[in-house]
Amino acid sequence: MKLGLIAGNGRFPFLILEAARAQGLSVTVAAIREETDLGIEDRAKADAGVTVHWLSLGELSKLIDTFHKEGVTQAVMGGQVKHKQIFSSIRPDWRLAKLLLNLRTRNTDMLLGAVAKVLGDEGIELISSTAFLEPLLAGEGVLTARGPDDEERKDVEYGLGVARAVAGFDIGQTVVVAAQACVAVEAMEGTDAAIERAGLLMRSLEEEEAGEVSTLRRHLTVVKVAKPKQDMRFDVPVIGMRTVEAMVRAGATCLSVEVGRTLLFDREALLRRAAEENIAIVGVPQAE
Repeated sequence: MKLGLIAGNGRFPFLILEAARAQGLSVTVAAIREETDLGIEDRAKADAGVTVHWLSLGELSKLIDTFHKEGVTQAVMGGQVKHKQIFSSIRPDWRLAKLLLNLRTRNTDMLLGAVAKVLGDEGIELISSTAFLEPLLAGEGVLTARGPDDEERKDVEYGLGVARAVAGFDIGQTVVVAAQACVAVEAMEGTDAAIERAGLLMRSLEEEEAGEVSTLRRHLTVVKVAKPKQDMRFDVPVIGMRTVEAMVRAGATCLSVEVGRTLLFDREALLRRAAEENIAIVGVPQAE
C-alpha cells in the first residue's frame, strides 16, 4: 500500500511519516509550500520509500492528480495549516474556488470536510490523522508529578464548559482561565498565541497595580478540548513543547486536555519540562 500524506507545518507530518515507514508503507508526501518544513526533502532523499511533491494551498486539482499518478487510494492529513491562510493572497484553482463558493461558512470543519469529500469522490479515502499515532493520545488522570490543586480544578471545570461551547462553533479549541473567569479564547491565531495573549493581559494588570495584592488568584489554567463531534481526520488537538514553553512565558500553571482526542508530541520531554516548571497536566474524560 502507498500512503498519501498531506503535510502541514510542525513535526506532525514527520511523526506520521516515521510511523508509516515503520509499518513498511511507501509514502507520497504532498508538501504545502506555505506550510511544510523544508526538512521533509532531506527525509525523502535518505529513503527510497518516500517521495515529495510540492504544491500550493490553492492547488486542489494538482493534489488529486499527484495522488492518482502515484497510485494513492488512502491519505492522511498531518500538521497545521493556519486558518488565516484563507485570507491570504493564495489563488485557488478552479476546483477549490468552486468548493469555497459552495460553503455556507469557512470554518475548519466545513472547509476540510469539503476537501475530504472531494478526495473521496476521486477515490482517495482520507483516514484518521491519529491512525499511526494512537500511542501519543492523552490518557486519563494526572499526567505529571503534580496534580491540579483545588483552585486549578475549579478553573478546569469552568474552562471545560466554556471551551466546549466555543469548540461547538468551530471557533477554537482552547480557553485560558484564571479564578473561574475566561481570560482568553483561541480563534485563528492558535493555541500558543492565545496563551501568550492571556499572559500579556495578566502582566499588564500587575504593571498597573504596581505590586498591590489582588483579591483574586491570577494563576492561569489552559483548557484544550476537541470539538463535540470531532472529525479525527483533521484538526485534532495537539500539545507539544511549544505549548508548554508558551505556558511558562505566560505564567500558566495547569493544562487540561481530553482523553483519547489530544496528541502529546515529545511526551517524555514535555512532561519533564512541565515538572521543572511545576506545571500540572491532567487528562479529562470526553463529554458524554
